[in-house]
Amino acid sequence: MKTLRLLTAVSIAALAAGISAASAQQKTLYVAGYGGSFEKTIRDEVIPAFEKENGVKVEYVAGNSTDTLAKLQAQKGNQQIDVAIVDDGPMYQAIQLGFCGKLDGLPADLYDTARFKDDRAVAIGIVATGLMYNTKVFAEKGWAPPTSWNDLKDTKYAKQLVIPPINNTYGLEALVMLSKMNGGGETNVDSGFKIFKEQINPNVLAYEPSPGKMTELFQSGQAVIAVWGTGRVQSFANTGFPVDFVYPKEGAATLLTTACPITKPNASPLASSFVKMLLDPKIQLVMLKDYGYGPVLKSLVIPPELGKMAPIGERAAKLYNPDWTVINEKREEWTKRWNREVER
Repeated sequence: MKTLRLLTAVSIAALAAGISAASAQQKTLYVAGYGGSFEKTIRDEVIPAFEKENGVKVEYVAGNSTDTLAKLQAQKGNQQIDVAIVDDGPMYQAIQLGFCGKLDGLPADLYDTARFKDDRAVAIGIVATGLMYNTKVFAEKGWAPPTSWNDLKDTKYAKQLVIPPINNTYGLEALVMLSKMNGGGETNVDSGFKIFKEQINPNVLAYEPSPGKMTELFQSGQAVIAVWGTGRVQSFANTGFPVDFVYPKEGAATLLTTACPITKPNASPLASSFVKMLLDPKIQLVMLKDYGYGPVLKSLVIPPELGKMAPIGERAAKLYNPDWTVINEKREEWTKRWNREVER
């Protein structure tokens, strides 16, 4: 009996320890997403309320989309991340690689463009990729605002232009748009590479992926024009810095900010809850105000003062939607070519 009681006590202790460990695991939710101003908005507007409502600690892991995808690949079989927030291109890859779990109970009034096959992910905001410029400098110099992707070739911007590299969606979409304008597109980017090498490179101060460094280059006066997205430009403008966004006349490119719960053994249901919180109408308006995201809910009433820069209404309808199936097949090849030919 003593032996039985001892075994029982040990078993109960082990079970309690197991439950305690499992509970401890559920008490921290790891969310991987963009850094910079996006991270600040999530930390200020989303995380505190979510932690209070769910009794969980949220750890935010900042990085660009390709960094987050690389982490998911490196952690395959032992995922640490619970929620991934990435651009739509890398999200298609994450789904294809089996990293994303199914989302149940998504809002019925989501725009079709916000949905992914089998609800393995969802768009939480619509961004336009186009041009940013320093309105104060342009006015002082008597320069007209840029209107076209071709303005990136204008020699008056020599060493004052900043473009993210093509491992970043903004730079990649610039390459696609320039190719599309010159007889190519996703299936043939030779013309885009040629234009970058011969006509845009002399103007480039830096191929900069970091949002923080991008804003520093503008604040220091070194950069006056850039390729960037409405979200980043809106956030920068909200600080009082004199910048504006331009939808190029040939078209701005669509960039969807997307989120998915990561599939893994004993995945926390809170991962899906966190993603769905980003679709709450109040959070959608915060994202629009703070970050210039076009909302993904059809029923959302948008105050006129909040819709000046974001891709909504007619601006959203005119966006060019890149073919990510083709791009993702070629992306690694293009990146190697970019490193050889353009960003050397």
